[in-house]
Amino acid sequence: METNNLLEIETEVVNLLKNTFDPEIPVNVYDLGLIYKIDVDDYNQVEITMTLTAPNCPMADELLMEIKEKTELIPGVKGVAINLTFDPPWDKDMMSEEAMLELGLL
Repeated sequence: METNNLLEIETEVVNLLKNTFDPEIPVNVYDLGLIYKIDVDDYNQVEITMTLTAPNCPMADELLMEIKEKTELIPGVKGVAINLTFDPPWDKDMMSEEAMLELGLL
């Protein structure tokens, strides 16, 4: 698989994540710092390692399903795996400046 295609898919995944919002916070999951890693392998399998703002998030299942389903719709993607981790635990320092501004933390 060409590196260009892998980068295109990764860029599309990032764009998708920047348009997926935490149901409890009006900021996208990417700028919130919930996404730890995005890997696209030579077979166009996408692996996303992410966390949540809290381990007991009541919307966790819905959010993970939304990300998986939207990622599967990206042209060229052959499969999606979402790995949920709480190590390291999320904290507000992981947010982008844009997210901090949006939430009035800067």
